[in-house]
Formats: sequence, structure tokens, C-alpha cells
Amino acid sequence: MREYYSSTKIIAPINLIRTFFLLTFLLLLGACSDLGYYWQTTNGHMVLMNKRVDIEVILEDPELEPKLRQRLLLVQAIRLFSVEALSLPESASYSKYVQLDRPYALQNLFAAPEFSTSLHVWCYPIAGCAGYRGYYDENLLAEYAGQLKAQNFDTHISNVPAYSTLGWFDDPVLSSFIYWPDYRLAGLLFHELTHQRIFVKNDTQFNESLAVAVQQAGTGLWLRSSHRSSQQEEFERWIEYQQEVIELIEATRARLAELYRGETSATTKRDQKQVIFADARQSYSRLALRLNYRGGYENWFAGELNNAKLGSVAAYYAHTPAFLAILKARNFDFSAFFDTVEVISEMDKTERDACLVLWSEGKLTGNDNCPDQS
Repeated sequence: MREYYSSTKIIAPINLIRTFFLLTFLLLLGACSDLGYYWQTTNGHMVLMNKRVDIEVILEDPELEPKLRQRLLLVQAIRLFSVEALSLPESASYSKYVQLDRPYALQNLFAAPEFSTSLHVWCYPIAGCAGYRGYYDENLLAEYAGQLKAQNFDTHISNVPAYSTLGWFDDPVLSSFIYWPDYRLAGLLFHELTHQRIFVKNDTQFNESLAVAVQQAGTGLWLRSSHRSSQQEEFERWIEYQQEVIELIEATRARLAELYRGETSATTKRDQKQVIFADARQSYSRLALRLNYRGGYENWFAGELNNAKLGSVAAYYAHTPAFLAILKARNFDFSAFFDTVEVISEMDKTERDACLVLWSEGKLTGNDNCPDQS
């Protein structure tokens, strides 16, 4: 099989120049202590972008491995569906392919204080603030994670198979996810394209919850329209399982929050914290057995549990029920759905969160919009 790395077929030199100047600007704005971080971001992103090859060019290769050909053709079909049925952006994103030398694009670092369920937040020039910090350089990541642990932070590192540049660049299809099951591949593309459609600066919960809602609803619609009945059943099982896992994680975080608010000593809190994590593992085992589900979060619960790890999941699902309720109220008309979400996105954070709570609690239905809170 031919290796699709850099060659005369490389795409978008203008975007590479754009990348260089944008990220150099970030370097100049960043504090001196962050120069190493911004440089690895610049270098890592440019290396990845420089490996892009147009999918149409790859498909012309008679030596192309049949399975990869089938997956790339599937991506093209999913991409067309995302525009026509889900009102997602019609851009050059996912029209190119990158073969990576590892099973993920980069790694995200999450951190939380020892006695808090709230994620630590990092702020960046232009992009705003987020509850995670992305790394291409694993050595630099390990060094910084060690510094946070020395300051009594809980830390969690997750592998990231794909990410969105919010329309700044033409995001490519990556080898890290191209062979995922059909419903997961479609869902990931819908998720990342949603970030290009609407993105609110400094509100990770809003952005990720919205993307998850479009991912779930869009995947279900795509499976039905493409007559993948066997995968539809698998997808529905996954959604049921995932929902119960999220509820377990939220219940665990609630127990931890109550513990941290208490007046007991730090030693007692540390001991009780581990008891709560042990209970969560046992609860998960019962959940997986009852649903007869293997895989999924099995390894996640088997590994170390801490505030940062639980918070990394919570950030993705906090407002998902609200967005699904809006979508249902708009009769799964994604254009009308995004019109409503855009109005909500323009509110200040307090009003935005209050509006989404009303939707999640079923207090807004039909053609309702959030009440004027001014």
C-alpha cells in the first residue's frame, strides 16, 4: 500500500503560510512561560497540515488499498449528507486525507484541583478559554502534567483522534479514525463540523454539548436514510449505554462536590474520595453487566479516576439534553434548529445557561424561544 505522506501532491501552501503567521502571532502574544507550548502547537499543527493529500487524487491511484478506497468514498457520502440534511458548512474540510504515524492526532490535558469538581481553565489569544490544553509534543505534556501534579492538581490525559480548527483551515480526514465503524465515523464528522457552524468563545460546555447533540441526532438520521438497520441497533444500544454512564459520572461528581464542601480534614477527604471512586467502579460494573455491554468506558473506569477525568466527560454533555429538546421542537429541521441556537449563542453566559436549563427541563416547547431576561 502506498504511504500518503508529503509529496508533490501536497495541498494548500497558502493555508500553511496562514498557519505560520497566525501561530507566530500567538507566540508573540503569549507569556514567556508559554512560548514552548505555543511553539509545539505551531510545529505540530503545521506538520499535520503539510501531510494533507486531496482525496480525489488518492482515489485516482490504481494501487490504492481497497479498504481505504471504500472508507474515503464513504467519507465523501457522509460529507454530502452533512451539507444537504444537517445544514453543516459546505467547505473543503474532510476533502483531504492524512496518514499519521500514531493512532491519534494529539493529546488533551485536563486538570482540576484536588478538592474540586471544576476543571482548570486555560486562556489563549484569539481562541479564548477552554478546560483543556492540547499537545502534539508528548514530552512537553508529561513535563507540564508533572508540574500540575506537584501543585496537587488531579490530571487526566486523553488521546484525541480528531479536532476542528473552526473553519480557519481545511480540516483533513485522519488515519486515526478512518477505519472506525460507519456510525462512529459519521458521528465524528458531524461533531467536528458543528464546531465550524457555531462556536461560542470561552464556553466549552455549550460548544461540546451542541456538537454531541448534532452528532447523536445526525448519526441516527444518516443511518436511517442510508438503510443501515444493523448499525442502527448498535448505535441505539451505544446511546442508551452512554446516557447511563454519563448519569453515573454526574452522580459521582455530585457526591464528590458534597464531600469537598464539608468541614472534614484533608486526610479524611482524600480517603472518602477514593471510596467514592471505588463505588463508581462497582456501579459501572453492574451497569455494563445489566446492559450486556463490553468495551466503551470499560478501560476508562478500570484506570485511575480523579476530578479531572470525570470533568473531562462532563464538559461534553452538560447541555446536550437541551439541544436535543430544541431539535425535537424544530421537528428535526436542522436549519431552523441552528437559527434558534445562534440566537441563544449571542446571549451572555448567564442568560444562555438559564435558557438551556429551561429547554432541558421541558419548560420550552414548540416554537418557543428563551424569554427576554433583560
